[in-house]
Amino acid sequence: MRLQQNEIYTMRSTTATIQNNSDTLNHPSKVSVLVRRVSSYIELTKPRMVMMILVTTAAGFYLGMQGAVNWILFGHTLIGAGLTAAGVLGLNQYIERDVDALMPRTQHRPLPAGKIHDMEALIFCVFLTISGMLYLTFVVNPISGFIISLIVVSYLFFYTPLKRSTSLCTLIGAFPGALPPVVGWVAAQGKLSGSACVLFAILFLWQLPHSLAIAYIYREDYANAGLKLLPVIHPDGVSTRRQIVINCVALFGIGLLPTLFNISGEIYFIVALLVGGMFLISGIYFERKPTVKTARYVLYASLLYLPLIFITMAIDKISIY
Repeated sequence: MRLQQNEIYTMRSTTATIQNNSDTLNHPSKVSVLVRRVSSYIELTKPRMVMMILVTTAAGFYLGMQGAVNWILFGHTLIGAGLTAAGVLGLNQYIERDVDALMPRTQHRPLPAGKIHDMEALIFCVFLTISGMLYLTFVVNPISGFIISLIVVSYLFFYTPLKRSTSLCTLIGAFPGALPPVVGWVAAQGKLSGSACVLFAILFLWQLPHSLAIAYIYREDYANAGLKLLPVIHPDGVSTRRQIVINCVALFGIGLLPTLFNISGEIYFIVALLVGGMFLISGIYFERKPTVKTARYVLYASLLYLPLIFITMAIDKISIY
């Protein structure tokens, strides 16, 4: 009798354990819910893009720094630029949440997937953006705050809405995308100069083949979403390929200017020749053999070009002060 009672007790305990485990699976803990929520907010800020922006901002600061690096000012600059970049990239997703829901590669982002409420995302990203702008203005210097505000206005109020109406959006979007190294430069020096304009020109020209290659690869998605990018308006790709080659040629020449402006030395010049040549060759190959595969070669070349150029420029910096 006692043995039967023990068996019944064991069976009940096992059943209760299974039920508790099932309840745990069906009702996740508050910690797991919080982790997923935080992860969604981080995803909203596009951390990989923020990191790329910070790399170019850091390079601009280091290249513009006179004498020894002021590491405290450097840190403040990255904080302000990082907050603003994260906020702006999130606001872009808020504005385009309806478009993102129509494209397979973006429909799993936090807003179209319903991971974050729209209003919560808006408040969060506005807070980040304004905080970053004010931080740069009052902690670093007013001119860096002004440059970062140009990024915010041009990206959110010109580039983003124009994607629905004109292929010129790519050209317009290259303007705010080229300003991060200028933010770093003016944060270090407190003024603009011709050298800062060279950094701007390199990043401006880099963005055009980079963005057009992405637009070509995903042209069907963009067309279904109603975005008027160049490969959508001209689906034969002739104008897209021509623009990629033209801008790769221009970038090949402009990329050598840091040596001529005494920003960097001979090592940079050699690296710029090699990496710029690689980028140009990928563009020419795509122009002659237009496929999604060759467009990806252009994209990969662009992703190699930018960090190699700015890292080499910083390593081979010439101190002229």
